[in-house]
Amino acid sequence: MNTPSVRLSAILATALLAILAATGVSAQTELQQRRTLSGSLSTGDTARYTVQADEDDFILGEVNQISIDVTIRILDPDDTQLGRIGGLGRGHQRFSGRTSASGTYTVELIATDDDGDETGDYQITLLRHEPIATDPAKLTDQMMSRFDGPNSPGAAIRVWRDGETLYSNTSGMANLTYGLPFEEDTRTNIGSTSKQFTAFAVMLQAERGHLSLDDDIRTHIPELPRFDGTIQVRHLITHTSGLREFLNLLRMTGRRLDRGDWIDRSELIDIVQRQPALQNAPGAEWNYNNTAFGLAAAIVERTSGQDFHAFMEDNVFGPLGMTGSMVRPSPRHMVPNQSEGYTPTEDGYRQIGDLGGAVGAGAVYSTIGDLQTWVENYVDPRVGTRESIDEMMTSFVLTDGEETGYGYGLSVDEQGGLKRVHHGGADVAHRSMLVYYPEINAGITTQSNHAQFNSNLAFELAEAFFKDAMELEEEEEAVASEFDPEDYDAEDFDEFVGRYALDAAPTFILTFSRDGDTFYTQATGQPRIEMVPTSDSTFRLLPVEALVTFLRGDDGDVAAAIMNQGGQQQRATRLADDAPEEWKPDEEALADFTGRFFSEELETYYTFTVEDGDLVMHQRRLDAATLTPGEKDGFSGGGMSYAFERDRNGQVIGFYLSNVRTRDVRFGRVR
Repeated sequence: MNTPSVRLSAILATALLAILAATGVSAQTELQQRRTLSGSLSTGDTARYTVQADEDDFILGEVNQISIDVTIRILDPDDTQLGRIGGLGRGHQRFSGRTSASGTYTVELIATDDDGDETGDYQITLLRHEPIATDPAKLTDQMMSRFDGPNSPGAAIRVWRDGETLYSNTSGMANLTYGLPFEEDTRTNIGSTSKQFTAFAVMLQAERGHLSLDDDIRTHIPELPRFDGTIQVRHLITHTSGLREFLNLLRMTGRRLDRGDWIDRSELIDIVQRQPALQNAPGAEWNYNNTAFGLAAAIVERTSGQDFHAFMEDNVFGPLGMTGSMVRPSPRHMVPNQSEGYTPTEDGYRQIGDLGGAVGAGAVYSTIGDLQTWVENYVDPRVGTRESIDEMMTSFVLTDGEETGYGYGLSVDEQGGLKRVHHGGADVAHRSMLVYYPEINAGITTQSNHAQFNSNLAFELAEAFFKDAMELEEEEEAVASEFDPEDYDAEDFDEFVGRYALDAAPTFILTFSRDGDTFYTQATGQPRIEMVPTSDSTFRLLPVEALVTFLRGDDGDVAAAIMNQGGQQQRATRLADDAPEEWKPDEEALADFTGRFFSEELETYYTFTVEDGDLVMHQRRLDAATLTPGEKDGFSGGGMSYAFERDRNGQVIGFYLSNVRTRDVRFGRVR
């Protein structure tokens, strides 16, 4: 996501929605730097603290949740919510950011303990209150401070240009159990940032004549089924294969990836063998796909005669001198000097292992120094050819002529008028971003073992370090400085109201609506989320790090929306039937959908019941989900959408299950 400046809302951690309203609110107390205040709260109560700040001040605070779980809510001088942070039920939780105007900022602590009507103690401290740094290195230190200290998982950032390292520093802890600090040589799981390494390995094998990007993937993995379209090797590394995405698919089976359920690499081929048809014709649609990159790694193995981790060591990491990098073959393999990944829970940080079956799609551990070395090989190749690297950084063109904004394992777009090549990563708890600006020979990487770390900080800090090369056009600066959200006419939002289908998954719908002066978006199967305007056509989602930009067609009418989140852009096309026929089934109508259903593809049962007037989905390992009716015979809930199927007599005989990257998995009625 490309934001014009570093603001308080952008530095606050990715937030959890607070669902308990305050039933009691304390009087406001002003926070003073380095002074610790103690208090007690009962479930549902709110304590309010204020900070008098000037424009462009930096604020860092910390709440010690001694015996009560609180959600931290930040309000600007106009009492507009800037963000929320929560999820860590006990222990020290920090909040930080940059003020956008002079005035009184409010920090609310909302007691959200799940144990019932509990009363507990907390402490709050304003650790730092100072002008925002103008020096990029000092600014980065400020932005990193939320993840510093002995009580928090850590982070690491490195910035370079023309072969010179401009900034390199770490914060916080690599291992909370043993009190090991995050250091520059700490190996960190870079998640999907690994995909460029897999694509590079494929290109090496192509250079050596062991494969062609035009090859049918069955040439190398003959046990894969024949589909209507031929999947070429290049379709795997461009996310255009049409295969099901295995992590989303396995979630449908009840695999709890957030709780460390085991996945073996061998399952990928079995998953593809069970897929009855492609989700799209190869090359016709971009749909982010971990299955494809896992198969790409398997092709490298079969064409080289080496395990993927050995191939990468012998052909990439070793020759480049990347001594701190390796492919982890499975979550059971040792990684010397690694950072453990942590996610906040109601009883403190929980250590969560890596995803299984991630080789090819992820599974690379590296250091910030090695990642600089890696990008410098893009600049002056010592391994691989200039032609291969340039091809990796060229946006793939779909069969309809549209560019995807993604090359081979790399996103390709612009920032501040410069070409930007990048990829983010997120394993269960690790977060990563690697960005390269080829026109100025510069790069930046952010790494963390904290699940709430915002990797997009890399884009924001790049504007500080490379400001001389990324200045905004004067017209854009004027528009940005002139826009005041308070002057936005709420009725102007009505032209955006409607439903937008995600291009990569047409059954996934974003619905935009207005209630008075408040604007909302709601995705299929997700709760409604409030938005605030940042210009006449862009809006920021309050509880998550995301932006929505509305686009007009040649006729001037609003035709699409772009969702910017996690360093990736997803386009959604406006649907013509913005006002579908309202469908509100009563209990008698809902009874048609009750029963037990089975998927041959997944070997999984789903059961539906009617409870208190709602249709409820049950699955042995998934949490029960209350479903919301959509269009006729369609429901959503629990992060998935359900399209029920009737026979010619009107009897419900099955349904098709989708969750964005995997769609139309059929379940048939068994009773």
